[in-house]
Amino acid sequence: MARRIEIMDTTLRDGEQMSGVSFSVSEKLTIAKLLLEELKVDRIEIASARVSKGELEAVKSITSWATENNFIDKIEVLTFVDGGKSIDWMIESGAKVQNLLTKGSLNHLTHQLKKTPEQHFSGIKDTIELASKNGIKTNVYLEDWSNGMRNSKEYVFQFLDFLSTQNVERFLLPDTLGVLTPEETFEFVKEVRAKYPNAHIDFHGHNDYDLGVANVMEAVKAGTNGLHLTINGMGERAGNAPLASAIAVVNDFLSDEATITVNEKALHKVSKLVETFSGFRIPVNKPVVGANVFTQTAGIHADGDNKHNLYFNDLMPERFGRKRRYALGKTSGKANIQKNLQDLGISLNDEDLKKVTQRIIELGDKKEVVSQEDLPYIISDVLDSNTIEKSVVVENYVLGHAKGMKPSTTLQLKVEGVLYEAHAQGDGQFDAFMNALRKLYKTHNKKELPSLIDYAVRIPPGSNSDALCETIITWKEDKHEFKTRGLDSDQTVSAIKATEKMLNII
Repeated sequence: MARRIEIMDTTLRDGEQMSGVSFSVSEKLTIAKLLLEELKVDRIEIASARVSKGELEAVKSITSWATENNFIDKIEVLTFVDGGKSIDWMIESGAKVQNLLTKGSLNHLTHQLKKTPEQHFSGIKDTIELASKNGIKTNVYLEDWSNGMRNSKEYVFQFLDFLSTQNVERFLLPDTLGVLTPEETFEFVKEVRAKYPNAHIDFHGHNDYDLGVANVMEAVKAGTNGLHLTINGMGERAGNAPLASAIAVVNDFLSDEATITVNEKALHKVSKLVETFSGFRIPVNKPVVGANVFTQTAGIHADGDNKHNLYFNDLMPERFGRKRRYALGKTSGKANIQKNLQDLGISLNDEDLKKVTQRIIELGDKKEVVSQEDLPYIISDVLDSNTIEKSVVVENYVLGHAKGMKPSTTLQLKVEGVLYEAHAQGDGQFDAFMNALRKLYKTHNKKELPSLIDYAVRIPPGSNSDALCETIITWKEDKHEFKTRGLDSDQTVSAIKATEKMLNII
């Protein structure tokens, strides 16, 4: 029978130790709600005690919400053996579960704390008893446990023997420096499990050698009861074992021996939100949540998908609330292009398809980025036909920007041959342009424009001030997201060109 594996997300504590990351109070609360309510992880570690006043306020806001919604036992805080100061902080914050940081290797104990095992155990015992008196449950981290098992195993088991006599809920076994091999992870967790068959054991992996997920897999095989993970693999140095990848691995390869309750469909949504709050982009090739991981590029793969899904695996994008895409570029074949044309509702005969394919390959050779939204324009250009009619034209505009005055735009827009004009101000020239455009559409078309949800600007590396500027804008209309691209030596003009493409798509 498959055993239940608890998932503890530590994005808000260990993940926030990533250099350059600091979540606000409201961001922490928002992430905590999503982790527990939508992603449905079992527990979350949200902070370290005694860090700052801001951290205390964040924990108070989360514990207040958690108490009202019956999640308070799922909220955990890292604490220290500090004569009761962390417990006082816990009481003030409203948190009810402490993850007590202790020394899991003789090397750390001797050289950092300069204490004997007996002295360390005495302080731990006092902290656990004080927590219990105040209604606080205790889990215990054995910091540097991995090196402890390598170099001072006798001390580790002496420590665990002591903890077995205390009021401790879980043993938390971290590979603090990310040094374990998968074989060692299996061996060490198996040893602890064999010696303490009734204990609840969590494994906490780091990714310094890019072995975080492999070690998670071996820890589950060896009998761990819980896993510590972070959204997007956030964390100090090379980060922690990433939650999305670990969930996929356990579900697909270990389902006979382990079961988890995380909602896979929410993984991408939560990952994107954390990306926004943290300011660190998800690598496009990051498994499960990266922008490109469900994108087929080679034409032969698209052809195989048409012929009995030959290039599919168990990581179907629909599992994660996503959709398979077929890239356009120099390796595209007719099958890739046909897949994109089908999505757009466009059909071409074989001869026209051949011409369009050749043009896309030529653009790819020049390192041009070709999107699905570019296809109608490429078709129109290549075939010199009215396959796609450009019904909306930015006919003219005047952009004004003077010191001490708000930027302004006067815009002339031709829609199906009829010329309209509007004037507006904004916080920048492009914002003024968009305000004028919205005014025109609201007045004459009675239509809301799509929301602008992302705006990226790129210029070639090493370029001068006269370089071509590529602006890529992501729009959202209802639940549909799409991108448009503009190219010009002026950044605002390139954004206007991208916007004109959007107007013709909608």
